[in-house]
Amino acid sequence: QNQVESDTISFNATISACENGDEWEQALQLFREMAQLSIQSDTITYSALISACEKGGMWEKAMLLLSLAAQRRVESNLITIDAAISACKKCGEWEKAVQLFCVVAQSKAKLDALILSTVISACEQG
Repeated sequence: QNQVESDTISFNATISACENGDEWEQALQLFREMAQLSIQSDTITYSALISACEKGGMWEKAMLLLSLAAQRRVESNLITIDAAISACKKCGEWEKAVQLFCVVAQSKAKLDALILSTVISACEQG
């Protein structure tokens, strides 16, 4: 078990470095390698991947990853959700940002001022 945790942590750190370096394609490649090696992804993995896609202007990939996390029963946190909404905002997809916000609000998930601010800002741009 320690080996799996270690590998997940190592991959998460590398994916986060890709996110910080605006290397979303490399982050996605690392995610594929995790799957090939049967290394379990977690909330941190998806948060870093979605943030990398947001920084790269890849809102569709960000939304796909958010959906994949839900399918795999990986819990999304406020960082993950805000990154997905920000990806939509960055690409002028304010309708998608609002849709995601509504889905999250209906799920009774805890929302914060940052997410609300991001959605409002997306609508202002649209």
